[in-house]
Amino acid sequence: MLAMAATAVRADEMSLGDFVLINQFMLQLFIPLSFLGFVYREIKASLANIERLFGILETPATVADRADSPVIRVTPGAISFDRVSFSYRDDQPVLRDISFTVEGGQTVALVGASGAGKSTLVKLLFRFYDPTSGTIQIDSQSIERVTLASLRQSIAIVPQDCVLFNDSLRENIRYGRPSATDAEVELAVNAAHLDQFVSQLHHGLDTTVGERGLKLSGGERQRVAIARAVLKNAPILVFDEATSSLDSHAEQAVLSAFRELAGRHTALVIAHRLSTIVDADKIVVLYDGKVVESGSHEQLLSADGHYAALWQAQLRERA
Repeated sequence: MLAMAATAVRADEMSLGDFVLINQFMLQLFIPLSFLGFVYREIKASLANIERLFGILETPATVADRADSPVIRVTPGAISFDRVSFSYRDDQPVLRDISFTVEGGQTVALVGASGAGKSTLVKLLFRFYDPTSGTIQIDSQSIERVTLASLRQSIAIVPQDCVLFNDSLRENIRYGRPSATDAEVELAVNAAHLDQFVSQLHHGLDTTVGERGLKLSGGERQRVAIARAVLKNAPILVFDEATSSLDSHAEQAVLSAFRELAGRHTALVIAHRLSTIVDADKIVVLYDGKVVESGSHEQLLSADGHYAALWQAQLRERA
């Protein structure tokens, strides 16, 4: 059309203004058509995503409450793993015949090389999966026979990577128990040794932490996770390698808050840095999905086995 208009202008059949007018008409026609194509592509992509989403929602859960399952009752918070085996795939076992106990109020550490099955044990404790064989009990109650909601309400976790939302520090901590009052949130802040950090903020607990908590350091994010655990006030606490990526100063601050919290709870600690669990009541050493050693720090060092080798390796790394 522009070529025909240019030819008409050259033949004095149209003026130059007519040519500019036709050009503007063409722009007004094709820009919306181009945008319509973009919208069509976005709609098609969104429909495909919606189909995948409904496919996920319609997938039957592999772990579900049994009929008439009772609510779990946790008093001392003793945990027992009895001959537990598990595999994500039939041809690749992850845990083999795991047996150990955590007495109520004890702090028990799980150590071992990467892939030994430490995090898998925590997933089984939360009942994200059921064991292939064996049983897990809390206060002599099989976790497969109680409601999932009550089981998970009884366990608080301080994860290695604390997920934070682009909201205020107060609301991120309140995520541990959404019904908590402001006074309870402030008590949790003090228990997690966050009070000094909060006092330095211009807006205090109303300070926005940024997407995924980018405005906070690693140690501050971990103390937010501890504050959540304090606020949840669960009888069982899981500490999942929460200091593995921290510097020494931040690690000591987090450990100080953890020791105060663990003293009032049954604690299961997954540790990468062995120096953080030397004062644990018991240390369970996993190797290739099996329990190969257990005992106190001094007992395991004197046994000169897997734990002693891990300890010496970390001493050489520090040197």
